[in-house]
Amino acid sequence: MDQRRRGAIQGLPGTWLLALALLQGCRALQNHHRPAVAKGADFNRLYTGFVTRGVEEIYTFNYSTKPGEVDAVRVYVSSSSEDLRYPVVFVVRQQKAVLSWQVPLVLRGLYQRMYTYQEVSRTLCPLEPLSEEVTSEQFLFVDVASMAPFNVHYELLVTRVSHFTLETGVMFNFSATPSQPRYFLYEFPVDMDSVVIEVMSLRGQPCAVVSVQDIVCPVYDLDYNVEFIGVYQSMTVKAAITVQRKDFPGGKFYVVFVIKPEDYTCGGSFPSMKGKGNHTWNQERIKDLSVTIVPSITKRVYIKALLFSFIIFLLFYAGALIVAFVHYMRIQRKGLGGVYSPDDEGEGTVAASHPIASGASEGGSYGAIDESSPAPGASPMDTLRCRSYSDSSGDEDTDFHTLQDLERESAIYRNKTFLYVSDLSHKDSKAVSKKYKIYFWNITTIAVFYTLPVIQLVITYQTVVNVTGNQDICYYNFLCAHPLGVLSSFNNILSNVGYVLLGFLFLLIVLRRDLLHQRALEARDVFAMEYGIPKHFGLFYAMAVALMMEGVLSACYHVCPNYSNFQFDTSFMYMLAGLCMLKLYQTRHPDVNTSAYFAYATFAVVIFLAVLGVIFGKNATWFWILFSVIHVLASLALSTQIYYMGRFKIDVANADMNIFRRIGMVLYNDCVQQCNRPMYMDRMVLLILGNLVNWSFAICGLILKPRDFASYLLGIFICNLLLYLAFYIIMKLRSSESLQPIPLFCIIATAIMWGAALYFFFQNLTSWEESPAQSREQNHPCTLLSFFDDHDIWHFLSASAMFFSLLVLLTLDDDLDHVRRDKIPVF
Repeated sequence: MDQRRRGAIQGLPGTWLLALALLQGCRALQNHHRPAVAKGADFNRLYTGFVTRGVEEIYTFNYSTKPGEVDAVRVYVSSSSEDLRYPVVFVVRQQKAVLSWQVPLVLRGLYQRMYTYQEVSRTLCPLEPLSEEVTSEQFLFVDVASMAPFNVHYELLVTRVSHFTLETGVMFNFSATPSQPRYFLYEFPVDMDSVVIEVMSLRGQPCAVVSVQDIVCPVYDLDYNVEFIGVYQSMTVKAAITVQRKDFPGGKFYVVFVIKPEDYTCGGSFPSMKGKGNHTWNQERIKDLSVTIVPSITKRVYIKALLFSFIIFLLFYAGALIVAFVHYMRIQRKGLGGVYSPDDEGEGTVAASHPIASGASEGGSYGAIDESSPAPGASPMDTLRCRSYSDSSGDEDTDFHTLQDLERESAIYRNKTFLYVSDLSHKDSKAVSKKYKIYFWNITTIAVFYTLPVIQLVITYQTVVNVTGNQDICYYNFLCAHPLGVLSSFNNILSNVGYVLLGFLFLLIVLRRDLLHQRALEARDVFAMEYGIPKHFGLFYAMAVALMMEGVLSACYHVCPNYSNFQFDTSFMYMLAGLCMLKLYQTRHPDVNTSAYFAYATFAVVIFLAVLGVIFGKNATWFWILFSVIHVLASLALSTQIYYMGRFKIDVANADMNIFRRIGMVLYNDCVQQCNRPMYMDRMVLLILGNLVNWSFAICGLILKPRDFASYLLGIFICNLLLYLAFYIIMKLRSSESLQPIPLFCIIATAIMWGAALYFFFQNLTSWEESPAQSREQNHPCTLLSFFDDHDIWHFLSASAMFFSLLVLLTLDDDLDHVRRDKIPVF
């Protein structure tokens, strides 16, 4: 109202003012209560108009449906108003449903960010598909209203969806935006019980959500309610959901596609703010999608995969039985049916037939044989038997055994430049074997207490996935994830059976060798007592349990693989690698080895570091500095222990300031005075190479800060194990020792298996370092038998590689079973 009109009104008498106000109020009241008249409208025709506080429009559509068909209707609306205080409200009334929304449509993102959209289109929930209650003629009313005191322009377009039902094996392409979601109907064919919904997009952004919902109204197809019911996944490029008929009794379901207003859910960054305050205006977020529904695998494929998984590893049992039978027949053909060495490849003999007396008379030394003279008339054989079964005064509770109980030989032991196994095998055989069997009992106890809560946790994870329908919790290869019962990806669990079966087979092989060795000791077989590497099987038993538990915990991890439980899959890998390195060291140092308690305490520290790495390893520089320092110091300490063959010992309990002076003197004598020619050249070269590798790991970790710290740490362990094994084999060959056919075959098989396994391991089908949607970008279809993917093949091959690796350690020194221990060098 301008100033002149306002002044004129103010100049009127009070009675005229009251009359004028009543007149304007009546007109406004009349306009406000004016009944809106429904206008007949047609499909596929664009309607435009204006609405205000007193003006609303109603459009009515009627249409007929054919029996046996599902007829869906889609409503498109838009408004020119950007005033959030006075939106245009659209209300759609159907026979059994009411749907309403406003324009501008407001969607909220993280931290209450607001995104507004001027164009909205929604698919109306069709009447119960194929229901008997569907009448031939349907009515649809669209009400358009606004509380704005001014005219607001709008547009309305109603169409009938021509392609609402998805067909099996037929790809369908469409587009969607945050304000224009889409959903379609699918009905199971009569002879099909399971299907896979495969969704693809050429562009990673914007982020989308794919949901599978039951046939109910309303359909939850907006950003803020799409996760309320059904099964859903976020996606960028790929998504795949396996749907089973048993979960939808009616045999039908909706596939809903919702575009998120921002990409944070899919791992994207925050968008830049536009506009004022907390308001972000409409952005161009159109996503082109293609959906294909394909049949899932049949029960016959499940049975075939089960049989394959067990038969392929039962063949290892058959091969072990054949080798054992051939070995037994060779012994029988030689007429040695009695006592023999289990590690002599058929070359065993009765103790009395061995010319031990002649060997002793020729001046051969048995290391540190008891210097006391034998009883009159006693033969060298009797002397050896007495010495092998003499009581040991060693303390089994100490962390390190360094011949402290043999004081009269300690000076000789410490002053000898080159040591032989006889110098380091003075302890009583039974006492040492008992000490090493503690490894087996400890790891069994750890396995029980570690595994039970893990099983409980992963069952909880799986239950949450099944109840909530949130398939972003677990990082499966959804393009090859075959459910069974409550398990979402049974194939990833089944493929771990190889670790358990081969671990148990290795346990049986070790048990057989142990029993034969005990039989030989009871028969006073000189080969078992004084020849070859001393046989202690406790670490082998522990390695067998570790291999089996690796399969159990890997299966637990693959029930629901994610960021929180990856350490389940690697804990026993650390322990297995550590046990293998301990066994390699113990082979030539029977009396000089760490106790089981100290070893497992060290493994606990490693697992603790792995947990810290997963939590802090992404950005915390302090953690990488701390870990790199620990890594380098541990490498130097182990190198010193290996270089001096266990004779370099620091007494921590009695340590004082002179300890550094003593260390400096040793290093000065060996490294400075003899710099032209180290005392142990072979060991020095190989240990320098090993330290360079470990320092490279430490430097790369400090610079690159790899996100997958658990795999990084496991790589350090495996690399060191391979280096130590290579060092052992090289030193063995340089000592004029040989490799027999069985260990040589196992070494070749190990190399081939590991090479093939690592190829499939690096295919990277998933990655819990990224968001679930980004992880699914790496998903691939099944590779083997239409059931197993590349990671399952890694399980098969790595289980076989680990089995052959353990056999290498078990049989590597079989060639020494007829070599006296004072002729076997220590390295």
